[in-house]
Amino acid sequence: MNLVFVYNADSGVFNTLTDIAHKLMSPDTYECNLCNLTHGYFKARDEWLGFLRELDVEIEFLHRDEFTQKYHLDAEFPAVFVKENAKLKLWIDKETINSMASTDDLKKMISTQLQQAVS
Repeated sequence: MNLVFVYNADSGVFNTLTDIAHKLMSPDTYECNLCNLTHGYFKARDEWLGFLRELDVEIEFLHRDEFTQKYHLDAEFPAVFVKENAKLKLWIDKETINSMASTDDLKKMISTQLQQAVS
């Protein structure tokens, strides 16, 4: 099983700098709660990186433009997909991610979903 995390942001240096500025100047209108949950202003949160190291799954992180180019699927972002046998299935949708208030909420959701998938 692989997990594919897709940010509601585009790739590239200019887009990254624009995203950082947006998070700093107007965090309430920033459009990627997955970014907010997993990253500070300049790097991934240490607690998030530690959590990922403990997972027994392959993980892929993509920006929305990279995801669309690679998988040719139309989806709403942010999102997390599960990839099994080369097929993608929506695992955690935009509304669920956007309702989360903390990194702990995301970690709990992923842990619970993984436990259910193994059972």
